[in-house]
Amino acid sequence: MLTTWTLTFDCAAPAQLASFWKTALGYVDAEAPAGFASWEDWLIACEVPPAEWDDGAVICDPTGAGPQISILKVPESKIAKNRIHLDVKVGLGRDQPAEQRGPRVEAKVEQLILLGAKELSRHFMHGHLDHVVLADPEGNEFCVV
Repeated sequence: MLTTWTLTFDCAAPAQLASFWKTALGYVDAEAPAGFASWEDWLIACEVPPAEWDDGAVICDPTGAGPQISILKVPESKIAKNRIHLDVKVGLGRDQPAEQRGPRVEAKVEQLILLGAKELSRHFMHGHLDHVVLADPEGNEFCVV
């Protein structure tokens, strides 16, 4: 039997982080679970107190190819480097000419910085930009490759 899975981010501001990652990945808000007309109906059915209704967000790949991402509010802030991270793959792979990959990476980095990302480091291969390490608005590290 296939095991399904969801990638989950812990954060302080779920709606804001969801907005960032929807733009970064081309994701959309996930529809309410099957059998429910809305997320509110689901929250009521699961007896989630109304004070906690804004404590999470769920986004998904509109094509269904990528994993669903849950974004959950937690009381503590991030204190250490991620042990797992996302690669936002816009360069289309190292088999593509570096002169074409670099500008695609640069364009995505610029877009994400305008959304609140912070550049942490740049990495070059044979004198050409290979990838850039960024932190999302909550400090989660990821690469644009």
